[in-house]
Amino acid sequence: KSLFSSGLTAMEKKLAEYKCNTNEAIQLKLVRFPEDLEDDNTTFNPEYSHQVFGDDEVAFGYKGLKILLYYIAGNLSTLFRIQYTSKVNEKFDCVEADDVESKIREIIPPGFCTNTDDFLSLLEKEVNFKPFGMLLHTYAVHNEEAGEDITYQIYKADMTCPGFREYHERLQTFLMWFIETASFIDVDDERWNYFLVFEKYNKDGATLFATVGYMTVYNYYVYPDKTRPRVSQMLILPPFQGEGHGAQLLETVHRYYMSSPTVLDITAEDPSENYVKLRDFVLVKLCQDLLCFAPGKLMQGFSQEMVMEAQQKLKINKQHTRRVYEILRLRATDMGDAEQSRSYRLDVKRRLIGPYKKKQRELAKMRRCLRPEELTNQLNQIDLNMQHEQLEESFQQLVSDYRRVLERLAQA
Repeated sequence: KSLFSSGLTAMEKKLAEYKCNTNEAIQLKLVRFPEDLEDDNTTFNPEYSHQVFGDDEVAFGYKGLKILLYYIAGNLSTLFRIQYTSKVNEKFDCVEADDVESKIREIIPPGFCTNTDDFLSLLEKEVNFKPFGMLLHTYAVHNEEAGEDITYQIYKADMTCPGFREYHERLQTFLMWFIETASFIDVDDERWNYFLVFEKYNKDGATLFATVGYMTVYNYYVYPDKTRPRVSQMLILPPFQGEGHGAQLLETVHRYYMSSPTVLDITAEDPSENYVKLRDFVLVKLCQDLLCFAPGKLMQGFSQEMVMEAQQKLKINKQHTRRVYEILRLRATDMGDAEQSRSYRLDVKRRLIGPYKKKQRELAKMRRCLRPEELTNQLNQIDLNMQHEQLEESFQQLVSDYRRVLERLAQA
């Protein structure tokens, strides 16, 4: 028996060496110059690979596995190669290696290169690549390393732009690696709008464009003649994160829809925490100069006037306007003053307690409908102390989020 079990662990040990973390194995690049291919500094890895490789994000059967996915910086032509130092052998090891290649092929569109020379010859043609669609906004960001300002542009594109459909297929593959619950959209539905960010850069005296990120927005129809654009996906590629491009993109998209009389307001689908922080910043920046948000009015509380003005002028919905009000009121409040801070806390908590009150009403309704013995199976009345604790915790968390928005605003 001992012989058998120790033999098993040796085999298990051997097989364990053939497991690779796919987030580390996948190596992504956005290539501008031939030397980028050899430069480790241009490599970045996925945050997620579970949608392709399963929840444990492991590929079995290889040692030293590298899955290379290199994209030309502008039009995203792709090089896909797999490298490894050794692979399990079905004949000797009686196990089969995962078919990594077909898993990747499922998400990247056909037409990719499999060898470097083809890829480099495409790189030479990159000078012909131009952004798709209509230019909406140009801005500059000072780059410390380069010691100069770099210019970025935001375009609105659609599927009628020649080449855009194929480009978008390549672009959306990045969602798999950086958005936890990514899905590809139905591009034949004409209600999608696409907003793209590009960086202008120089190469041998010519101006080229590199893809920075993008946003997709779906235009929901609202009876009888309005639309409600809903932000679906937004991604700034990792090499460009933390430089303020997300805020530029979201503000540009808001300004684009603001000019349209048929747009009611803008919403978002299942927003992440980071997106909410970004949206808070952008909306507060847009709203702070509206008359209805003057400090004197903020102190009088949230008003219908705020809701109307934010929606009509800036296409901001009621729920988001309420957050903007709370953030701007925090800025106008002296939290060191007992009366002012108490008034602010009560105002925010009154909103936060809404869901609790709703629960209490539902419980009261159940009490009337159910026999007592059934009720014990249902939720008992929420312990009030616990409710107060949770409320206080939510409030403190909110205030610290709001302060971060205000700090960013002060630097903008």
